[in-house]
Amino acid sequence: MNSVESQSEIAASIKEAVSLASTPNPSISKEEALMLVSPTQLEAVLHTSFEPSNHEVLTRGLGASPGAAVGKIVLSADEAMMATEDVILVRAETNPADVHGMQIAVGILTTRGGLASHAAVVARGWGKPAVCGAENIELADDHITINGERIDVGETLSIDGTSGEVIRGTIQTTHLEPIPEIDVLLQWADEVRQLDIRANADTAAEAKAARGKGAEGIGLCRTEHMFLDEQRLPIIRRMILASTTEQEAEALQELRESQHKDFIGLLKEMDGLPVTIRLLDPPLHEFLPEIEELLEAAVGQGLDQEQQDLLEAAHRWRERNPMIGTRGVRLAWLKPGLYEMQTLALLDAIADRTTNGGTPQVEIMIPLTVSDKELAGIRERVQATIDEHPSKTVIKIGTMIETPRAALVASQLAEHADFFSFGTNDLTQLTFGFSRDDVESRIMGLYLEQELLQHNPFQQIDAEAVTELVQLGIERGRNTKPDLSIGVCGEHGGDPISIGLLAATGIDYVSCSPPRIPIARLAAAQAAITQSIEN
Repeated sequence: MNSVESQSEIAASIKEAVSLASTPNPSISKEEALMLVSPTQLEAVLHTSFEPSNHEVLTRGLGASPGAAVGKIVLSADEAMMATEDVILVRAETNPADVHGMQIAVGILTTRGGLASHAAVVARGWGKPAVCGAENIELADDHITINGERIDVGETLSIDGTSGEVIRGTIQTTHLEPIPEIDVLLQWADEVRQLDIRANADTAAEAKAARGKGAEGIGLCRTEHMFLDEQRLPIIRRMILASTTEQEAEALQELRESQHKDFIGLLKEMDGLPVTIRLLDPPLHEFLPEIEELLEAAVGQGLDQEQQDLLEAAHRWRERNPMIGTRGVRLAWLKPGLYEMQTLALLDAIADRTTNGGTPQVEIMIPLTVSDKELAGIRERVQATIDEHPSKTVIKIGTMIETPRAALVASQLAEHADFFSFGTNDLTQLTFGFSRDDVESRIMGLYLEQELLQHNPFQQIDAEAVTELVQLGIERGRNTKPDLSIGVCGEHGGDPISIGLLAATGIDYVSCSPPRIPIARLAAAQAAITQSIEN
C-alpha cells in the first residue's frame, strides 16, 4: 500500500472490525473480527510508505525489508558514517564489515542478494527499509548507473522496501499514527493462537523492541552480529590471524568480555522469557576484508604487514561454496575455543543477572549439525563448560535443522538435543539447490513469470518439499523424544501463509524479525481459527 488514502482505508477497516465485535451486543465474534483483517493490511499500516505521486520507477529489486526511505547516495559504510544528512547505502552486497554504515543509513540498496541475504536479514531485524538484488544498477567510484542513467554520489534516491521500487529524487513519505484498535485486535489474537511468537534479535535494543511488540522470547540470537562493530571486528580478526595458541587465547578472552556485556543486555531486556543463543555460525572469511578490496589497495598504495596478513588469511579461509563449507558446528570442531568462549560469556551473564535479581531463561543452539556423533561431541564439550562454571546453571542444549539430511536423521539427533529449531532459509536453499544470495535476483522473476514456480520459496515456504521435511523431522524427532520442543527461526516465521502451513506441522513457536511480530501474532491466530473450522 503506497498511499495515505489506502492506509487510511485500512485503518478504518480495522476500527470497524474491532467495533463490531466490541459492542455490548456484538454483531460478530472476536474470531470473525480477526479474520476480517489480513496480515498484509496490518503490515501496510505499520510501516512508512510513499505518498501518491506520478513518479518514474528507475528499476526494481526485491522488497527485502518493508518501509519507504529517502536519502543521499553513499557507496561505502565509511561514507555513511561521515554523512550529516539521511543516506541510502548502495552496495553490490553487504557483509559484516558494512554493519556500522548500515546502522547509520535510513535505507539499504544492493545490486545482488535475495530475501535471505545479509542485507535483507540485518535490515529486517532493525526495521530498516531495504531493496536487494537490483541488478540493473551498476556501481562506480563516485556514481551509480541505472539503465544508462548516471546518478552521482550525494544525489537523492527514494526506495520502497515493500515493492522493491527505486526512484530518483525525493518522494514524500507518510506514516499513520498507531490506532488503539490494533492493540485490541492483537490481544484477541493472543487469546486464540496456539503458536508462541518469538523474535530473531541480536542486541538489547532489538530485544526491547521485540518485547514491546509482543514477542514471547528470542528464538534466534545470531551471536556473530555481536562481533561486527568497529571495536569488535579487529579482535576476531586477531583470533583468526593468531599464529600461537597463546595469541588465540588472548583474543578469545577479549571476545568473551565483550560478549558477556552483550548477553547481559539481551537477558535483561528478555528477563523471564526464553532466549535461544545460537553459537557462532558463519564461516570465518565473513569477518575478513574482501580479497578484491585488499588487492585494489595493494595496487594503489601497497599493503602494510597487517593488511598482508589479512590478505593471506582471506585466501586461506576463502571457499568455493561457503554456505555449505566450514561454518556452524564444523567450525566448532576446527576451532573448539570459539564455542567454549561463547558459552563462558553466556554463563557469566546468567550469573550476573541472577545475582541482580533477574530470572534468565537461556537455551544454547548448535547450528548446522548433520550427524548424531557430530552433535554429541560438541554438546559434550558445551555441557562440560557449563558443569565447570561456578554458576552451576542448567541450560537446554538443542540444534538447528537446516539440511535435508538433518531432517531425515532427526530421530538420531533428538537423542542429543533438548529442542529443535528449523532454519528454513538454509533448508530451502539446500532442498532446492538454490543459492539464496543469487537465485532471487537472477532467475526467480523469470521462474515466477513462466510459472515454473508458483511462488518464491524464500518468501513463502514450499509446501511440497520443505514443509514436508519439517513435518518429517518433527515426527522422527518426537518419536525419539515425545516432549521435544520445536520452533522455526527462518524468515518464513514472519510470513503469514508460511505460518499457516507451519502451524499444521505441530511446531511450538515461530521466530521472526521484531517488526514482523504483530503480523505473526495475527497470522498465528488466523491459522488456529482455520484449523478449528477444518476440524
